[in-house]
Amino acid sequence: MLPDDLERTEAGARNVLLLFTRAIELREYDQAWAMLDRNAQQKWSKAAFNAFFNGLSNISVAAPGGEMEGAAGTTYYNSKAEITATGADGRPVHVEAPLVLRRVNDVPGATEEQLRWKIDRVDLVRPH
Repeated sequence: MLPDDLERTEAGARNVLLLFTRAIELREYDQAWAMLDRNAQQKWSKAAFNAFFNGLSNISVAAPGGEMEGAAGTTYYNSKAEITATGADGRPVHVEAPLVLRRVNDVPGATEEQLRWKIDRVDLVRPH
């Protein structure tokens, strides 16, 4: 866990992103899913998120650097996850998934939950 002053920065966003990727590598999909914000959880039910990884083994996730941007009281961190794995048929699987993390800036009335980095969008698509 980072100190509060670092939690607001790119270091805080990277910390959440790395915790997310590590949870996937450890097959702790419920933990990774819990890092999604409500909108992302509506797009990805817990069952659908878990099912995305069904049949995959040797999962490795890389998260190269990203970029911060701000907009009207909210800060975004744009990055991507590069997932490599072995499919059920033994063939290699490679997925590049854009990721957007978001947190509300320190505005009056913001909840503690809103002030934490959450994954706002993850676009996972399995190749066919």
